[in-house]
Amino acid sequence: MSHPQPIRTAVRHLSKLPGVGQKTATRLVYWLLRAPDGTIEKLAESLAGLVGNVTECSICCNIGTEEVCSLCKRGCTDEQLLLVIEHPQDVLAFERTGDFAGRYHVLHGAISPLDGITPETLRIRQLLERLRDDTITEVIVATDPDVEGDATALYLSRLLRPIGVKVTRLAHGISVGTEIEYADAVSLSRALQHRTEISP
Repeated sequence: MSHPQPIRTAVRHLSKLPGVGQKTATRLVYWLLRAPDGTIEKLAESLAGLVGNVTECSICCNIGTEEVCSLCKRGCTDEQLLLVIEHPQDVLAFERTGDFAGRYHVLHGAISPLDGITPETLRIRQLLERLRDDTITEVIVATDPDVEGDATALYLSRLLRPIGVKVTRLAHGISVGTEIEYADAVSLSRALQHRTEISP
């Protein structure tokens, strides 16, 4: 006996989400069916609200609701520092530390040929455009401390060094394999303070 068609359809779509397999998707669908009235409608409405209301910042590639995000609008104390991160949620992690006074740039991933993520699919072209005016003197690469993050850091180092900008990497105050988003504020703060220059 199989699930009714509407449940199978919902499970199929939910299981496409990262970290959600068939069993978890099925559990979520049955939870939603038992949830208080209006829960499914509110969830559907909030998801539909993402379309057309959320956009990518034309400067830093972060996610926001306007063409230029609130972080780029507010400016910063140190215009010469640029922190390059993998995901928009990593911005929030660094903002929680209160220690970073420069600007951000979001790549939207890390180089991973097996997953089809190449330098061309990341926001590297936009990064190069930002470095044209010579305001930024140091790029801090804050990619995750894993194979993909290390490969991305090395690629950026080799790409940016000829431009004459200093390229540094976060110190290993963050455990290897830990995603930036889940690192605690103290570890992120120490990693930022003790960053090291990337050797080609």
